[in-house]
Amino acid sequence: MKTNVLRIAILDLYDGEQNQGMRCIREIIEEFGKNTGQSVIYEEFDIRKKGEIADLSFDGYISSGGPGSPLESEGSAWETRYFDLIDEIRSHNHLNPERQKPVFLICHSFQLFCRHYGFGEVSKRKSTSFGVMPVHMTKAGMTEPFFNGLLDPFWAVDSRDWQVTVPNLKKLRASGGEVLSIEKYRPHVKLERCMMAVRFDDAIFGTQFHPEADSSGMLHHMKTDEKRRQVIENFGEVKYLSMIDHLDDPEKIVLTHYTIIPTFLRKVLANQRVKDKLSVKNYA
Repeated sequence: MKTNVLRIAILDLYDGEQNQGMRCIREIIEEFGKNTGQSVIYEEFDIRKKGEIADLSFDGYISSGGPGSPLESEGSAWETRYFDLIDEIRSHNHLNPERQKPVFLICHSFQLFCRHYGFGEVSKRKSTSFGVMPVHMTKAGMTEPFFNGLLDPFWAVDSRDWQVTVPNLKKLRASGGEVLSIEKYRPHVKLERCMMAVRFDDAIFGTQFHPEADSSGMLHHMKTDEKRRQVIENFGEVKYLSMIDHLDDPEKIVLTHYTIIPTFLRKVLANQRVKDKLSVKNYA
C-alpha cells in the first residue's frame, strides 16, 4: 500500500556554479521513486545565489556540495538562514524522536555543519583532493546501515580544497554520533586524517566525498576537451587516466552511488510511514 507523497528538499549550495552534483541528486530521487513505487517529489532551494530557504514541512533534506571556502561565509545572511533551518530541524527531531526529519550533508554542507556546531576543525588542504579515492571505514562504519553492501575500503569521488579533521569525539558521541570513515590510512604520513563520513545523530548524516556522483555522467564530464585539459594541467595525465579507469569499474563509485543516498531515502520513507501510523493512531 502506498503512503502519502514523500517530499524531499534539495538545499543547493553551488552558488549558481555549473556542476554535476545537482543532476545526480535529482536522478537518484527520481529513480528511488520508480524503484519503490513511492510517489516522491522534490523542491530545490538556491541557498547562496538567491537566498532561498526551505521550511519544516519536508520529510527529508539533502544539502549539496558547493564551491569556495566553508570559513568565509560565517555570519553571512544566507548562512544565517541556512542554520536557522538546520536548528529548527534538530529541535524538531529532538522533540519528536518518532517523527524525525533526516538530513544528508554533502561535502561543502558537511564542512559548514562541522564548523558551525564544533564537531571538527575546518582548514585548507595542502593540495587539492581530486579523483576517485578509497575511503576507509572505522569500526563504527563497519556496522553503519548506510554502508551496507560496500567494501572496505569503498571508493568515492572527492573534489575539495578544504577538510575537516580533529573530530570532537566527546561532543559527537554525546549527540549519539560517530566517525564512520576516514581518508586513506597512512600511519607513516604525519598529517591528520580527514573525516570522510560522520553520523551526527539518529537523523543527520554527512560525507565529505560525493556519494551522489555517477559513473556515466562523470565519464562524459571528464572526457570533454575542456575538463580533460584542466585535469591534465593541474594533476597530470597519469592521474587523469587513472580516474577514467576507476570510473569504468563497477565495484567503485557505481556501488557507492547506488548504496548511500538511496539508503538515506529509504530511511526518510520509513520515518514517514511511522509518522503516518502515529497520525492515524492519534486521530483514532
